[in-house]
Amino acid sequence: MAIHTLSVLFEFSASHRLFNPALSEQENQRLYGKCANKNGHGHNYGLEVVVSGPINPASQMIFDAGLLKELVERSILADVDHKDLNRDVSWLEGSVPTTEVVAHAIFLRLSREISAASSSARLEEITVRETRRISVTVKREE
Repeated sequence: MAIHTLSVLFEFSASHRLFNPALSEQENQRLYGKCANKNGHGHNYGLEVVVSGPINPASQMIFDAGLLKELVERSILADVDHKDLNRDVSWLEGSVPTTEVVAHAIFLRLSREISAASSSARLEEITVRETRRISVTVKREE
């Protein structure tokens, strides 16, 4: 049986500061460079969400793209868009909001949402694009 994927792109803008309070100011500067700036900095992020599964015989879709958009907007974008990832996002609290950490947290949140909405579709992967050259992809484990 063929497995199909649905890919939907989103965008959000957010600021963050890469700074680990367990490290000294000098260690943070060495590790994160200008990203440790005490005033933080921002990005226009891209988010790609990929859902996989069989085509539903009744709907002829893997997953309703409109529902996926609603889930992402409610469980992710409402929390992160035009926010400070260090201070405004409860599900990132206590972490250093690197692109890796943000991507992993988004994957966990969306995986639960999609599983609750469909018995056959599942979150395959997400990619968070921080800049044109830097992105992180989190994939479902087999």
